[in-house]
Amino acid sequence: MGDGYDLLNQPIPRLIRKIAVPTSVGYFFNTMFNVVDTFYGGMISTEALAALSLCFPVFFLIISVGAGISTGATALIGHALGAGDKDGARHLAGQTISFGLVHGVLVMLLGLWLAPRLFLVLGASGTVLSLALQYMNTVFAGSIFFLVNYVLNAILNATGDSRSFRNFLVGGFFLNLLLDPWFLYGGLGLPALGLPGIALATILVQASGNCYLLTRVKRSGMLTGFVWSELIPGRRAYAELAKQGFPSSLNMMTIATGIFVITWFVGRFGSDAVAGYGIATRIEQIALLPVMGMNVAVLALVAQNNGAHRLERVVETVWTALRVGTVLMGAGTAAVFFLARPLMGLFSSDSTVIEIGVSYLRIEAFVLVAYIILYACVAVLQGLKRPVFPLAIGLLRQIVLPVPVFYLLAEVLGWGLAGIWWGIFGVTWGAACISLFYVGRMVSMLTSNDANGDHGGTPDGLCAKISQSGGAAVPEAVPQRPPGDKAGESGAAWR
Repeated sequence: MGDGYDLLNQPIPRLIRKIAVPTSVGYFFNTMFNVVDTFYGGMISTEALAALSLCFPVFFLIISVGAGISTGATALIGHALGAGDKDGARHLAGQTISFGLVHGVLVMLLGLWLAPRLFLVLGASGTVLSLALQYMNTVFAGSIFFLVNYVLNAILNATGDSRSFRNFLVGGFFLNLLLDPWFLYGGLGLPALGLPGIALATILVQASGNCYLLTRVKRSGMLTGFVWSELIPGRRAYAELAKQGFPSSLNMMTIATGIFVITWFVGRFGSDAVAGYGIATRIEQIALLPVMGMNVAVLALVAQNNGAHRLERVVETVWTALRVGTVLMGAGTAAVFFLARPLMGLFSSDSTVIEIGVSYLRIEAFVLVAYIILYACVAVLQGLKRPVFPLAIGLLRQIVLPVPVFYLLAEVLGWGLAGIWWGIFGVTWGAACISLFYVGRMVSMLTSNDANGDHGGTPDGLCAKISQSGGAAVPEAVPQRPPGDKAGESGAAWR
């Protein structure tokens, strides 16, 4: 179908490479997109740089909703394709677009109302607060363009096509490279717009992405026979999308809350600390690009093969992703640790900001392997349409543990910023180990039951057996990123 792959029959290692590499390349350019924004923000002032760093936890409202819908839609459409239900997959594709449009409007209204309140909680004031509001109000006004790109990419991912989104991200980077300085400084009849100009450039790139990705979805065949009436919300399709997407959105919301918590603790040490942390997370994104690619590949492969009851291929996907991802992140650990100082120097000449960023990166370098473990496991569970455990682990990792751990290390023991960095290290590795243990038990039972021809090998029966066997606790299943959307912020964001 279109530019997708045969996810049910081609070799798993080859498919992971074919899907993950274009995704990683695309997100590299997405990261560079955000680096360009950071560079031009720094050209304005340190206050503008701090404002951009403060914007990310607020911006995550868009990321949370978009990523949740995208994950749920990919799982549902992929499952339908794997089961051979092409009509059902096409209907879900139309309803997903409708779902994205509705939520784009809701996010815009909610974001414009919430932003001032969240910035005040984060401690923003004066010039920093004014700049942050100017930037985020512009971004929220264009929320619908972000959400539409998420849902169009979800449809393409379900078919195994990660190249179209890569092309958009690459093209978006170069377009943004032209628009940022123009909108920032003005020219050719356009007045200088300052920091809001950077946000406006992002919105225009998103709108161009809507046009391009829609043509790719049409070419894939996923909208063959589409009629406009299919955009009318359907109770069953909306219920399934909500069932799958909302737990994933809530999981992403826990990440937003986690970033909010980190930023609040870091903000207690001043604007230099916020700026140093913000720059360091953008460097971290580059090392984490394989995580993004692997996540998309695992979700698409597990969803389709689960739908086709090819459980042996689900198992192979899990262990191949973990093995390859660990090797890649091991190399990333060495690169980030040894190149921390020169990389920070590319973005700031302030020695205090540089030292803060270096201190973060040299600890965070040893968390990279934990991220690949954690998010490969989450992608597997989402592909199996089991999004509740990822939500539970997200709540534990982002909210329940960080506040007391950060307070203990940074304040009670007096470790300062280093206490926050070591807190991230401990909490993330703990969550990765728990997730690996849970998925390992699930995979073991999946293999055993499939070999015995036991229908309990299906995800629903499997989770019931895990609960009965006294294994890792499973809540009963509730039937369940575009350039400049800061999804490229995933180094920090996807923690």
